[in-house]
Amino acid sequence: MTSSEVHRGISALTLSTRDMARAVAFYQTLGFRLDYGGPEASFSTLWAGPTALNLTTETGHAPPGFWGRAIFEVADVDAFHAAITEAGIETDFTPRDAPWMERYFHLKDPDGHELSFMTPIGNPKED
Repeated sequence: MTSSEVHRGISALTLSTRDMARAVAFYQTLGFRLDYGGPEASFSTLWAGPTALNLTTETGHAPPGFWGRAIFEVADVDAFHAAITEAGIETDFTPRDAPWMERYFHLKDPDGHELSFMTPIGNPKED
């Protein structure tokens, strides 16, 4: 059996949070749609296009640290960056072109999880 016969993609990404209300509000400001749970819940599901993002307030675990990066494709990374910074969300840097043929930027959610937002490009610009 090949990987393409077994694997159909990532169903969901689950992140831990210390403050569900703060995390839900943050992701809603980024344009994620709340589907389950909410500010008072211990588990919430939000959607970014076809991908689910779960938030959990599990206790008894070490605080979140660098674990990697979740990367979300958006239609226009520059317009998205402008909209979220206008809404008060700080980013690590403004959108830039990468040699791997995408324009992207990073930010951290309120619990320190690193998120990247990108749009594919045809030819990277020179920095």
